[in-house]
Amino acid sequence: MVRISGLASGMDIDSLVENLMKAERAPLDKLTQQKQKYEWQRDDFREIRTMMFNFNNSIFDNILKQSTYTQKKVNVSDPDLISVRNVNSTSDFSGTITVNSLATSSSVVGGTIGTSIDSSKKVSEIFTDVKGSQSIKVKAITADGKLEEKEVKFDADKDSLDDVVKKVNQETGATMFVDSKTGKVSLTSKNTGTTREGTTDVDLSLTGILFEKLKVADNVTDTETKRTAGTNASFTFNGIETTRTSNTFQINGFEITLKEGKPGKSVTFSSSTDVDAVVDKIVKFVDEYNKLVEKVNGKVTEKRYRDFQPLTAEQKADMKDKEIELWEEKAKSGMLYGDSILSSSLTEMRTNLYSPVSGLTGMNQLSEIGITTTANYLDGGKLTIDEDKLRAAIEKDPNAVYSIFANDGDTTAEKGLGRRLRDTLKNTMEKIDEKAGKATSVNNTFTLGKLLDNVDKSIDSLQDRLKDIESRYYRQFSAMETAIQRANQQSAYLSQFFSS
Repeated sequence: MVRISGLASGMDIDSLVENLMKAERAPLDKLTQQKQKYEWQRDDFREIRTMMFNFNNSIFDNILKQSTYTQKKVNVSDPDLISVRNVNSTSDFSGTITVNSLATSSSVVGGTIGTSIDSSKKVSEIFTDVKGSQSIKVKAITADGKLEEKEVKFDADKDSLDDVVKKVNQETGATMFVDSKTGKVSLTSKNTGTTREGTTDVDLSLTGILFEKLKVADNVTDTETKRTAGTNASFTFNGIETTRTSNTFQINGFEITLKEGKPGKSVTFSSSTDVDAVVDKIVKFVDEYNKLVEKVNGKVTEKRYRDFQPLTAEQKADMKDKEIELWEEKAKSGMLYGDSILSSSLTEMRTNLYSPVSGLTGMNQLSEIGITTTANYLDGGKLTIDEDKLRAAIEKDPNAVYSIFANDGDTTAEKGLGRRLRDTLKNTMEKIDEKAGKATSVNNTFTLGKLLDNVDKSIDSLQDRLKDIESRYYRQFSAMETAIQRANQQSAYLSQFFSS
């Protein structure tokens, strides 16, 4: 449609239509503002959900694992001879160890094949009578002290000796080495110890034609071939002489590593609870809980400024960046004011922590280990820690402290405080998902998303209507311009007629 812009009337038609459309667009601006509010509300919910998700994981990692409370400091009289590390012992331990001898590995060193050997060559090039598909077998001791046989297959015409060495090292319980300078080969068990204690038999069996050529096979009688039997670690523990196939082993939930054998040299060790490590975990839990409470409590009590509506594009165009920032700070405020989901969650979390754990003997609530709520009611139930009391409780009975947080049970009353909190967080996050969805959610799967879709539909419909209205205004002004132009033409004609 051709628009006539005030040529006849002298009026600024575009400005007139623009001003008329401002009034018509008022409902559209309200819809756009409402959409922005829904988006802000959705984003606020998702931000809190992320905090809850992270806190939920932190509860599991920091206070629900028994290993948090079984951390031990171990003192060893001679760290050069042994090291001791707690694995899963819940009680303190102590003892005396005398290391008589260390565990060693079985090994076989072959006789000289030649003055040198090029292991990068194909096997069939090194040994001309070894061709095509071949296999060798390696039987070696395992970490649990048993013998295990593995077969290695190779193609002598395609694989180099280096390729075979790599396969042996990857697929068997032995480490193979070819020394190109001396022309000798060795194999050593990856694990120490022997299944034939008290004998000179080697727990490393090698069979196959290639091993025969390399002079390490079981049936090779070359005088240069040397076989060394593995030995078990021999030590005396608290007066009992015993052995192990490995220099690292566990006794009663703690791990001992023998470093050097010195018969007659006794090493003492003892453990105590690593109070600092346990306190650090509990302090981290309290800090993250307080941050979550502060965030949620802040959102549900945040003041709502109803006079500060989201800015339209036109309003922003007339404002400075700082003015926009300050305005939107107030416009975004109070999006979750008084929200029932979050308010209920806060109440439930406080109840989770204040109620004693049913069924526990001795300590059964936070106040007994030095954790209480702050005196300021405006904090919304934040926690504070008496570290001296907490340390004393951990030193006295770390398992009791663990039970307060992690006790399992069929009912909420029987569950530890950490498990209760996780149940509450899970329930809250599910409700938030129903209302605000996740970043990957489709709008029609959650409440605010459906509202946003409805607003978008209304906006699209109203924009179509506004286009029609704008076109109607231009048609009306065009008609007026045409009428004025005709009147002007008639006036000019009459004026000309009468003057003549």
